[in-house]
Amino acid sequence: MAPSKTLFMLRTLTVLLFLSVDATLMPAFAVHDDFYRTSCPDAESVIAKAVNAELDKNLKKAAGLIRMAFHDCFVEGCDGSVLLDGEDTEKTAEINLTLLGFDVIDAAKAAVEAVCPGVVSCADIIAYAARDSTVKLNGTGWVVQGGRKDGTYSSAAAAQKDLPLPTFDASQLIDAFARRGLSTKQMVVLSGSHTVGIGHCDKFTERLYKFSKTHDTDPTLNATLAKQLKLECPRQTFNTTIEIFIDTITPGQFDSKYYVGLTRRNGLFTSDQTLFEDSRTQKLVESLISERLFDSEFGEAMRALGRVGVKTEGQVRRDCCKVNDK
Repeated sequence: MAPSKTLFMLRTLTVLLFLSVDATLMPAFAVHDDFYRTSCPDAESVIAKAVNAELDKNLKKAAGLIRMAFHDCFVEGCDGSVLLDGEDTEKTAEINLTLLGFDVIDAAKAAVEAVCPGVVSCADIIAYAARDSTVKLNGTGWVVQGGRKDGTYSSAAAAQKDLPLPTFDASQLIDAFARRGLSTKQMVVLSGSHTVGIGHCDKFTERLYKFSKTHDTDPTLNATLAKQLKLECPRQTFNTTIEIFIDTITPGQFDSKYYVGLTRRNGLFTSDQTLFEDSRTQKLVESLISERLFDSEFGEAMRALGRVGVKTEGQVRRDCCKVNDK
């Protein structure tokens, strides 16, 4: 083959590959730092003020808002679909019934609509609220990217299918995150949000009473913790409203002590403790005990999460709970 023809084909292939990669990455480029600098300069400060005012009434909702960002982005992408009311929407899925903070998002939306109507999407408000909630819990903030559009579709079945379960092992978690373009490292870092999380008895009682044919209690669960959990969650009559802190070292504080707990085998869920038990993730857990490293890595991982499935077309909903009338 003539050199000139070979060179032409290589250049053509390079262009096609570039276009293919560019098309895949395009949605991520829809979001960027300081997105509302000209369209609504006070957006972030107005949202932060509203979020903080609501959290002052009930700080427990701060952890809920961080969790909400994850639950939104993992289903249909980061598009605010978790906020939509109606039958069989994501809100109604069993896995989302304990989500907190919807009223905080509504308050933030009302506040920003008062100064910039029709400009700031509900999906972006979730992202800002997650950052503001982390700071409220004494965590370190990060620069939140804006520019997401709000989706118009929400499915309970999709939420139930797409969101990782507390019974997942490391392989299942790695696969679930990889399907959304997130790395194993980002998965372990994002799991650190459980430092301010809580669990309910029905989500971990199998670890206490019927783990396997050879072990009634999960042998990777600290024996002292298992004994305490059995008192909190009796075999037959456990109360599903009881809330158990996932991080028992510094509950309610956004820090790296969650990872310390895993090294002590105090992970509440299988999906927590598996991160230390699996050789692919154990060293990551140990490294993230460093507060400085966790702080910097968490912000970057949240930025990556915030780019999952971003919609470049859609609505800026006037009411976060319903689709705009046409």
